[in-house]
Amino acid sequence: MKKLLYSFLLLSSATLFAQKNTTTKFAVANDIVGTVDMFNAYKSRIQSTQTYKAANLPQNLKKFGYIAENGLVEYKLKSGQGVLDRLPLSELNAQYGLAKNTPVFIDGYEFTNTDTLVFGDILGNMEVIDNGGKKAVSVITKK
Repeated sequence: MKKLLYSFLLLSSATLFAQKNTTTKFAVANDIVGTVDMFNAYKSRIQSTQTYKAANLPQNLKKFGYIAENGLVEYKLKSGQGVLDRLPLSELNAQYGLAKNTPVFIDGYEFTNTDTLVFGDILGNMEVIDNGGKKAVSVITKK
């Protein structure tokens, strides 16, 4: 009975880490992924904002459909405002000693394309988790 209980607790904790945070609202600027919360700190750098529902993504944002569950916000940044830190998810994997093509989880959403660029500001809490017997980087955007 103890083994069954421990197995259940272990499975529950692993599942908890990989669950989607449905309150996260993702945003994209120049094909780089961030969150709406992150962009709130950069209001002076934003030229325009357009919000889309998952079913109505324009062609240039359809590749981000997997993170548009709560809609997706597209930001146009003003030119000459400096560059925000960004990196491909493959580099994040390399920092943790994982293969560059290992999927990365951001607030529970699986990013299988590790060439995807993300803004450094969303990389709050990071850890390596066990994802069905394979290691993966998990990022929690809220610090």
